[in-house]
Amino acid sequence: MARVAVVTGGTRGIGEAISIALQDMGITVAANFAGSDEKARLFTERTGIKSYKWNVADHQACLDGCALVAAELGPIDIVVNNAGITRDGTLMKMSWEAWNEVIQVNLGGSFNMAKATFAGMKERGFGRFVQIGSINGQAGQYGQVNYSAAKSGIHGFTKALAQEGARFGITANAIAPGYIDTDMVAAVPAEALAKIVAKIPVGRLGQASEIARTVGFLVSEDGGFITGSTMSINGGQHMY
Repeated sequence: MARVAVVTGGTRGIGEAISIALQDMGITVAANFAGSDEKARLFTERTGIKSYKWNVADHQACLDGCALVAAELGPIDIVVNNAGITRDGTLMKMSWEAWNEVIQVNLGGSFNMAKATFAGMKERGFGRFVQIGSINGQAGQYGQVNYSAAKSGIHGFTKALAQEGARFGITANAIAPGYIDTDMVAAVPAEALAKIVAKIPVGRLGQASEIARTVGFLVSEDGGFITGSTMSINGGQHMY
C-alpha cells in the first residue's frame, strides 16, 4: 500500500514540484492550498493529485483537513510543511497583524500539522516530517523580521521534534532554500534579480526540482538515519 503524504502549499511553486516528485516515487499525495480554487483545480487536472483547501494557521482546520485526507486516501505517513507567506516591511513600519500572520502561517502551520499527524505516525512506527525553512531564517533579511523569525523558528522546531520522534521511527528534517526560480522570484525586477544572482557562488538561481529531490530522499526509507538536520540548498550563498 502506497504511503500518503500531505504537502502544504502544495499546488504552486516549490510545493508543486515536491508534490509531483513524491507522486513519481509512488507516494499518494494530498496537496494542501489556501488560495485560488481555480489554480488548485487546474493543478489537480494537470497532475491527478487531489487538492485540499484549508489555512494551516487554523489549528482546527488542520485537524479536520488531515482527518479528511486520511479518510479518503489513507493514514498520513509524510508531512511536508511548505506553506508560507510574506508580509515584508521594516520593524518600524510593520504592523502587529503583518507580524502575527506570518508567524502563524509559516511557523504555527508546522506545529498544527504535526499535532494533526504525529500520534498516528507514532502508533504505526513510521513518520516523516520535512519543514521548508529559508536562507533568510539562517542569515536574516532586511525588512523581514517576521519571515526571518518564523523560518528560524522552523529550524529549532525541527530539531526538537526530531528528538521526540526518533524512538518511534519518526524523522524530522528541514530544508533551507536560497533563491529559487519560482514565480515569486521571477517577479523581482531584472536589475534587482541580477544583484541577487551575483551573490550566489554557483552563479544561478536554484530550481524547485532540486528542493523536491531532496525532500524525496529525506522521506524515503534511505533517509531514515537522517533526523534533526537542516539542509542548506542555496548555491553556496550562505554556508551555515
